[in-house]
Amino acid sequence: MTDFTPGGMPFYLLIAGVAVLVVLARRIRIIGTLLTIGLVGVVAALLVPLARERARSDPDFERIVTALNLRGPEQQVVGTEMRVPMARDGHFWVKVRIGGAERRMLVDSGATVTAMSQRSAEAAGLELESPVFPVVLQTANGSIRAMTATAPELRIGNIVARDVPIVVSPAFGDMDVLGMNFLSRLKSWRVEGRTLILQPHHPQAVG
Repeated sequence: MTDFTPGGMPFYLLIAGVAVLVVLARRIRIIGTLLTIGLVGVVAALLVPLARERARSDPDFERIVTALNLRGPEQQVVGTEMRVPMARDGHFWVKVRIGGAERRMLVDSGATVTAMSQRSAEAAGLELESPVFPVVLQTANGSIRAMTATAPELRIGNIVARDVPIVVSPAFGDMDVLGMNFLSRLKSWRVEGRTLILQPHHPQAVG
């Protein structure tokens, strides 16, 4: 008959077996916890860039991203210069205040004129005009017709431009672009590494 009384060999084997099972159970729980943490990290790494991208064109989503502190490096004024870090998508985006609205706009030196979606233009309170001769723009998706407007003031940090011509079209979707008709007003602009540097002629107080 097997002896499970204290002092017998089977008793110690039983104790050792229980101890091994306890250790394994703890390790399994730890492994499960680590896997869960790793999975959450992977999901976050995938969702954060998507959230930032959505926030560029959706003001409501932008407020959520800002509240959760999910933004990457932001533009900042250094001396008299505005420094803009490159985004994950390889482009430069700036936070622009036009009228009563604030928008994130793509800086595009290949665009002749600044362009805004109709939603952004209306939020900024711009007066849209339909010119006698329609404005036809050539885009990657073909020709589109656009309305025109003038932004009384366009502010990016310490940079202020006034009476900036803008083209507006529903065909732009949610994309807002800062074109050469703004960049050409600066004292200088350049790209150093992964940073866009904008230098105004007469820097203004940051507001």
